[in-house]
Amino acid sequence: MSEKLAKFAYLSIGSNLGNKKQNIELSKYKLISENIKIIKVSNNFESLSWPDKKKPKFNNVVIKIKTFLSPETLMKKCLDVEKSLGRKRLKKNDPRTCDIDIIDYDNKIINKKNLTLPHPEMHNRNFVLLPFFEINKSWIHPLKKINIKKLIKSIKREDLMSIKCI
Repeated sequence: MSEKLAKFAYLSIGSNLGNKKQNIELSKYKLISENIKIIKVSNNFESLSWPDKKKPKFNNVVIKIKTFLSPETLMKKCLDVEKSLGRKRLKKNDPRTCDIDIIDYDNKIINKKNLTLPHPEMHNRNFVLLPFFEINKSWIHPLKKINIKKLIKSIKREDLMSIKCI
């Protein structure tokens, strides 16, 4: 395969069940074993569960990857990794061992039945924006045409105060 075909993407990985840090590390390992090259990794961030803050807190990271996979195939690989780590999709927003979202894929705008890019809620999520900013301070939302600093500034103060680097 030609190097020109490689694409850069950003994934958000989160866990709020079991050994959260280990789940994230295993996710990264499994992605690497699928020929996905990890370029950068944010620190771990701890955030409240959403929408029910009484559920276990999340650990989250954002990673920059280089891949030859299409966005759809990458999504399938992410779902496979989640499943291999014991994720069960019983109820929306239930606690989970692993959650992997594609945040951005090569600045593309995609709106399909099973895949919307950039991630449709990423601009509202402290647990995505802060780790993402850590690894790419100049990223601009491909659809909204707003840079990541402005997206962070638009988050409610209490939401920004509720997340911490761990």
